[in-house]
Amino acid sequence: EIGGIGITNQRETEVAWDRHTGKPLYNAIVWQCRRTAEYMRGLSEKYGDKIRKKTGLVMDAYFSASKIKWLLDNVPEIREKADAGEVCFGTIDSFLVWKLTGGKSFVTDVTNASRTMLMDLRSLTYDGELLGIFGIPENSLPKIVACDEKVGEFVYNGVAIPICGMAGDQQAALIGQGCTAAGTGKVTYGTGLFMLYNLADNPVISENGLVTTVGYKIGGKTVYAFEGSVFNAGSSVQWLRDDLGFFKASADSEKYARAVEDNGGVYVVPAFTGLGAPYWNSEARGLICGLTRATTKKHITRATLEAMAYSTRDLAEVMQRESGVELSEIRCDGGASANDFLMEFQANVLGKEVNRPVEKESTALGACYLCGIGLGIIKEEDLSGFRKTERKFVPEKDGEKYERYYSQWKKAVNMCLQGGK
Repeated sequence: EIGGIGITNQRETEVAWDRHTGKPLYNAIVWQCRRTAEYMRGLSEKYGDKIRKKTGLVMDAYFSASKIKWLLDNVPEIREKADAGEVCFGTIDSFLVWKLTGGKSFVTDVTNASRTMLMDLRSLTYDGELLGIFGIPENSLPKIVACDEKVGEFVYNGVAIPICGMAGDQQAALIGQGCTAAGTGKVTYGTGLFMLYNLADNPVISENGLVTTVGYKIGGKTVYAFEGSVFNAGSSVQWLRDDLGFFKASADSEKYARAVEDNGGVYVVPAFTGLGAPYWNSEARGLICGLTRATTKKHITRATLEAMAYSTRDLAEVMQRESGVELSEIRCDGGASANDFLMEFQANVLGKEVNRPVEKESTALGACYLCGIGLGIIKEEDLSGFRKTERKFVPEKDGEKYERYYSQWKKAVNMCLQGGK
């Protein structure tokens, strides 16, 4: 028997659809799309500081507002329907709920809304000034709701199933990992790499390239989080597999990495779509440096995996500095967390324990927990006790060589930021 439906989704990706037919009016614009990068750079000088203080976000094409503006400015049918009040804009959670409820419910949860660059981080409502800056009519946007709120019903074979738990994928993973106490954090190794750090009820605005986001809102209580987003992580392994033909399965990357003693002096900065946190440079492009005649596929594969670990340290150092609280461990999840080489190297580069759960798909688990809370089956305070550890990766006692590796990584990133010079 199905008790309810929980939803978690790829954030920032924007869809426009007809309010009457539910038909999409254009292709979804995904989170990685850079088509509005130039527009955002132009907007940054005048409004960047104001927008960051209101939303906690940095001025980047990553977030939804500029995608909506692009749709309004470049798709005549969407502009026409927006002027007539006949268009809906929403992230994927909103579109799914609309479809599941037959158009009866037009909502988005607060974590997804916090990624649009249109919501005030403190009031948790759309901000009129921000709507004016981007030229977006408020009547085209979904109602903002809490993560555990019942938002509608999906009727299947005459049975009404409540939809009562929603969060963006990274926030759902935070919940799935039981990171409900201030100072706890998790890293999801997926297509991108995302690190979230629980700030409790204090929406601290970062001065060093992190974003401040809503972690979740449950039972009327709002929890905030620092987030660092690295645009390319697992996607760089897919590139080695699919485009360069290094191996047939992503899991083979571990065997390749272990086949060599070290990276052979090779560093990979996978800035295929620019660099995200903490650098936020949309013009940066990918870089492989340190190549010699002795370099093999195995060295490049190892260096690609190592780049994920170095990127995580970039984020962790800023989070610890700005929060004033040192992380005692990192909780990991996502597909690449199954790679033991990566997790071992991560622990050594961080100098901290990396804790891998039994259930690695924490995002789906978080949606399940939210649904359970919405149904009244479990409570928020139960979440930290649900987590079960599959393996702990403990750093080596002598971390000096990993400091050298990290120092070389920083040099490679600087080369990337300077166009390879």
